[in-house]
Amino acid sequence: MATLTIRNLDAALKERLRVRAALHGHSMEAEVRRILRETLAEPERPMAADLYQRIRARFAPLGGVDLDLPPREEAPDPPRFD
Repeated sequence: MATLTIRNLDAALKERLRVRAALHGHSMEAEVRRILRETLAEPERPMAADLYQRIRARFAPLGGVDLDLPPREEAPDPPRFD
C-alpha cells in the first residue's frame, strides 16, 4: 500500500476531521481513507457534454425571460478601396 503525507493542514480542519472520525468510530487515518475511497469511487461527471442541460435544470424553477429583440437591419455596404 502507498503512503500519503499531508503537510500544512489547517488546525481547524484537522479538528473537524478528528471529530468526524470519532463520530464514525474510526481513527483519523481510517476516516481520511474512507473519505478518499467514497469521493473517488463516484463516477466522474462529464464536464462539458451536458453543461447546458445542467444549467437549464438549475435555473428552470426561476422561470424564463422573454427578451424583446430589436429588428434586424440591413448590413452596411463593405468599404471600397478604389
